[in-house]
Amino acid sequence: MFCFVYDLLYLCARQYKRFWNTMITFPCCKINLGLNIVGELPNGYHTIETVFYPIPLTDALEVKKMDYGFPSDTACQLHVSCLEDHPERDTVMHLAAKPQQDNLVVKAYELLAADYRLPRVYAHLCKRIPMQAGLGGGSADGAFMIRLLDERFRLNMGNAEMERYAAKLGADCAFFITAEPSFATGIGDILSPADDAKGNLHGYYLALVKPDVAVSTREAYAAITPQKPQKCCRDIVRQPIETWRQELTNDFERPVFAKFPQLARIKEELYRMGAVYAQMSGSGSTLFGIFRQEPSAVSSTFPDCFTATMKL
Repeated sequence: MFCFVYDLLYLCARQYKRFWNTMITFPCCKINLGLNIVGELPNGYHTIETVFYPIPLTDALEVKKMDYGFPSDTACQLHVSCLEDHPERDTVMHLAAKPQQDNLVVKAYELLAADYRLPRVYAHLCKRIPMQAGLGGGSADGAFMIRLLDERFRLNMGNAEMERYAAKLGADCAFFITAEPSFATGIGDILSPADDAKGNLHGYYLALVKPDVAVSTREAYAAITPQKPQKCCRDIVRQPIETWRQELTNDFERPVFAKFPQLARIKEELYRMGAVYAQMSGSGSTLFGIFRQEPSAVSSTFPDCFTATMKL
């Protein structure tokens, strides 16, 4: 039922994007194809190498201009919701109860409003992407808010300018301005084309499995000694996918799996189900498997987890 309603919303929104002075967009999320921690900066941030790959699991973000006479203490009034059957409904409702200024959607508005004359707006964020999952859902929401404001109010910023603003929200936010397969370096904010990544995965199926586990990114970083990998993940991703299992690594897996061994078991189960490649995304806690054929029984195999299957 969830997929049917969501797909219907998507089709209607695409058809009537400007209906009633409202615009809507669908922030996608990402997986990491390899993730190596290669250095540490004086400010405590770490430098990385990874391939960001966008996947068709999305939230929905709607913006509508606020009536001039409407009494509101905030210039961007945000409402966060999810459907009744969302597997993380309690978490989403907890997020909705937090101060709006903590949400990247509101921060994106405030960032642009400091430099552009923006009217007051209502924003409605419907969550589908799981949180604390290593999928970049919050970063995507913030970046897509920048894109939506640029289009809705004709700011004419261009991708480079939007990426500059997005980078101020978070290290991986700039990626979501174009949301194209990218090789990311620096703290995740220096992007270049990933070349053949899209060609490698086109037509494959992706299964996501996220258990009810919260991973501390700070603790995960603290357990890693930065070092350059023997082979860059971008070079590995250009190779046939059959070689990835032996060479494409996520440095976070070792410390995170040691603390949460159930995540390692999920990865092995994905391989037993026939995945050509399986890995944890980001610092977790989502595991993904890439399959040649659509995998069956993913939800029943992991009944206590958020699961999603899609074609790439």
